Amino acid sequence: MLLWLAQYFKQDIGVLRVFNFITFRAVFATLTALAIGLFAGPAVIRMLRRLKVGQAVRQYGPETHLVKSGTPTMGGVLILISIAISTLLWCDLSNRLIWPVLLVTLGYGAVGWVDDYRKVVYKNPEGMRSREKFFWQSLIGIVAALYLAFSVSAPTTGKVVELFVAWVQSGFNLNLPPKADLIVPFVKTISYPLGVWGFITLTFCVIVGTSNAVNFTDGLDGLAIMPTVMVGTALGLFAYLTGSATYSRYLFIPHIPGAGELLIFCGAMAGAGLAFLWYNAHPAQVFMGDVGALALGGALGTIAVIVRQEIVLFIMGGIFVVETLSVIIQVSYFKYTKKRFGVGRRVFLMAPLHHHFEQKGWKETQVVVRFWIISMMLVLFGLSTLKLR
Repeated sequence: MLLWLAQYFKQDIGVLRVFNFITFRAVFATLTALAIGLFAGPAVIRMLRRLKVGQAVRQYGPETHLVKSGTPTMGGVLILISIAISTLLWCDLSNRLIWPVLLVTLGYGAVGWVDDYRKVVYKNPEGMRSREKFFWQSLIGIVAALYLAFSVSAPTTGKVVELFVAWVQSGFNLNLPPKADLIVPFVKTISYPLGVWGFITLTFCVIVGTSNAVNFTDGLDGLAIMPTVMVGTALGLFAYLTGSATYSRYLFIPHIPGAGELLIFCGAMAGAGLAFLWYNAHPAQVFMGDVGALALGGALGTIAVIVRQEIVLFIMGGIFVVETLSVIIQVSYFKYTKKRFGVGRRVFLMAPLHHHFEQKGWKETQVVVRFWIISMMLVLFGLSTLKLR
C-alpha cells in the first residue's frame, strides 16, 4: 500500500524513491510489526483474560506445567495481526508470491483458532479432532501447492495462467523448468526434476509437515518463537538472493523473479515474533496456541518452497524436525510394544523431546535457551549452503 502511494507521489517528492528498495521496506516492515506487537500486546492479553481464554494443561503433561493452567492462550492472534498489517503496508501487493504466503499463514491461523477455541471454551485440552484438523490443513496445503507449482515456474502472473492451461491441455503431464527442481545443497549441479505432481506432493508435505512440527515444538515458554524468528530471517535472506538475477547466478541458486519481496514478509514475521517473545518469555504472560504455531509453521514451509530450499529448511529447522520425530517414535513404539507384549513401552521419558529433558531434571529455561543455541548453529549451517558448493 505504501509502495503504491510512494510511486504515485515520487515525481513531487523525490525522497519517496527509497521505497523502491526492498531492503528499506523490509527494515521498516520489521519495525512496524515489532511496534504493533509491543504496543498492542497488553491490550490483547487483557482481552484474552477478560474472555477467560486460559490454557487448559493436558493431564499427561509434566506436573510442573500445572501452574500454567489459566494463562491466556491464543496469543498467536497478536502475531498474525502484526504480520498482516505490516505486510499489507510495506509489500508490493501486485507481487504474485506474497499472497499465497499470506493466505496460507492466515488460513492455518484460522484452523488453529478453531482448535484453540474448542480447547478454552469447551474445556477440552485436545481441541479439534486430529482428522478434522488434518483435513483443513491438507485442503489449504493442496491449494497452495497447486498454485505454487506454476507461480514458481513462471515469471509473471499472466504466465502462471498460461502454464496452468498448458498443463491441463497436455493431459496433466507437463515438465516444469529446472528452477522447480528439488535442489540438493552443497552441490552445484545436482537437482531432481519433480514434474507438476511431484512438486505438488513435495510442497504439500513441506507446508503441512512444517506447520505441525512448529506446533509440536510450542510447549515451553519462548521455545518455538525464537527458532521461528531465526529460520524465518534466514529464509528472508534466501528470498532476497533468489529474487536477484545477479546474486542467484553468482551463488548457483535458482532465480525466481519476485521472490525478493518475501524478505518483507519475513521481516514482518521476525518483528512480530520478537514482540510476542517479550510477553512469552518465562514466565509467560501469554501462549501463542495453535493459532500462532500452525500459522508460523505454514509460513516457513511455503517460503522455503518458493525459494527452492526445502532441504535447507529441514536443516535449519532441525529442532522442529527432532521434536516431531520424538513424537512419532514415542507413539509408534508404544503402540508396537503394547500390541506385541500387552504393555506399552516408551523410548523417551515424555514426548515431545523438550519434556524428556524436563523429566531428566533440566529447568524449563535451560531447555529453551539450549534449544535456541542449537537452532542458531543449524541456521548458520544452513546459510553456509549458499557458498559451500
